[in-house]
Amino acid sequence: MLGSFNDVDTADENLISQRRNFLKLGLAGVVGTMLPFAGARNVLAASGNGDSWKVSFRNSHTGESFSGVYRVGDKYLPDAFERINYVLRDFRTSEVFPMDPYIIDLLSHIHRETDAGDPFHILSGYRSPKTNSMLHRKTSGVAKNSFHMYGQALDIRLPKHSTKKIRNVAKSLKTGGVGYYPRSNFVHIDTGTVRSWIS
Repeated sequence: MLGSFNDVDTADENLISQRRNFLKLGLAGVVGTMLPFAGARNVLAASGNGDSWKVSFRNSHTGESFSGVYRVGDKYLPDAFERINYVLRDFRTSEVFPMDPYIIDLLSHIHRETDAGDPFHILSGYRSPKTNSMLHRKTSGVAKNSFHMYGQALDIRLPKHSTKKIRNVAKSLKTGGVGYYPRSNFVHIDTGTVRSWIS
């Protein structure tokens, strides 16, 4: 789907509301027992036989980073997610929110598929409703109910790799939304419905 900026506008708002409530009510406490998505997201569970999953990224705004193991087999590591959530916080308000473990799986998988040695640069992780509302007023490229507000989206780029290549890898996984922003040199990924757009 070309030319759509609507991260959530076509999604089931009730499901998103339930997911946000679940995340707010203690994802950090239960993350160690969560299992990866089934169905289309089985690709993200492909190496789940006790293997360690790693991810490496740097927040472009704060310079803070995370690099290391965040998942072993089917178990997510709460200590790793405490750091991940902090690094991916809303840097404008300093609000920390639990990130969806599946968006981190997606990031890790894209990293492996691109065979990149450098960490991802994260342009946007979690966005508070206040920040998202402000950005939505300034640009048509920010959805009113963005997945960023639910910890389910990342805007990324990878040094020494074209954003087109990252977009192609993300689209091939068929695990969520993929937005390609060539003029701004980044790719949006989220764990919503499978769709894609170019801006």
